[in-house]
Amino acid sequence: MQRFLFPRWTNKFLALLGVMAAAGGAYAGVLFLGATDPVTLNTGYRPEQPVPFSHALHAGELKMDCRYCHNSVDKSAHSSIPATQTCINCHSPKTNAAGGTPALSAIHSESAKLKPVHDSWRTGESVDWVRIHRLPDYVYFNHSAHVNRGVSCVTCHGRVDKMEVVHQAKDQSMAWCIDCHRNPEPHLRPVDQVTNLAWTPEMSPEFDVSKHIKDNNINPQENCAVCHR
Repeated sequence: MQRFLFPRWTNKFLALLGVMAAAGGAYAGVLFLGATDPVTLNTGYRPEQPVPFSHALHAGELKMDCRYCHNSVDKSAHSSIPATQTCINCHSPKTNAAGGTPALSAIHSESAKLKPVHDSWRTGESVDWVRIHRLPDYVYFNHSAHVNRGVSCVTCHGRVDKMEVVHQAKDQSMAWCIDCHRNPEPHLRPVDQVTNLAWTPEMSPEFDVSKHIKDNNINPQENCAVCHR
């Protein structure tokens, strides 16, 4: 009489195992596609914006601090998109939203390029800015945790102050993040120089990166749970 290692009734689980294997493969495929999506990895991605805002002019020539527009970057996990009010501080129309009262600041107040901003100010509807940098939904990145420990905007976004039209300068892949966590020293600087995109170590000869890492409790260990929650 032939004997089997497992009872015959266990055969019914073969189909279930097959379904689970297929589901697992599909899940892995979704993760792979998300991690390699062109919007995430496509270095050079440069969408057309509703307003031709020049970072080369504002952040470069005029030396405006990144935090004037992205005012939550050092306070929260997410870097905010500038509110219309921020733009209106400099580029208000000749009359205010109620009409009739001359505006105090009216730089290029009649420019057709600023029409979406003025329409937004008048109607209360947001300007439809196109997002450029997008990480997969399963990745958690905290801007303030990096900025407040001396990781500059330029590390992730490149020399934005030289970009007439902002583009994705780094691939922002998992390997790219891990490389930085394995060796953070080259990417650290004094916290007060974080938004100085032109900073070089020669500008702060007193900066001791080893002491900086110790004082700021920077732990470069690769703990997956930090980013994948």
